[in-house]
Amino acid sequence: MKHIIALIACTTLVAAAGFAHAGEDIGPDKAVALLQAGTIMPFDQLNAAALASHPDGVIGDTELESEYGKYVYEVELRDTAGQEWDVEVDAATGAVLSDTKDD
Repeated sequence: MKHIIALIACTTLVAAAGFAHAGEDIGPDKAVALLQAGTIMPFDQLNAAALASHPDGVIGDTELESEYGKYVYEVELRDTAGQEWDVEVDAATGAVLSDTKDD
């Protein structure tokens, strides 16, 4: 019984560590360092990738995060109809990872 409880506790700790690491915010200093190192693309190019599907959109909040070893640029857009969109872009390649309506 002790072994089962220990196994459950270890599994819970590993899962919690994965969730904690899943969405680490990147501060401005580290973002500049990543940009200068060539690890991520320039922000104007990432913004252009996010706007490609919503050319009439206006960018609101943006955020750079580290998710599972990948840098993801998150952009909130509002189109001319007032609809809000959440777009996630791979910060290293500029590929759009998701583009969803924000309810």
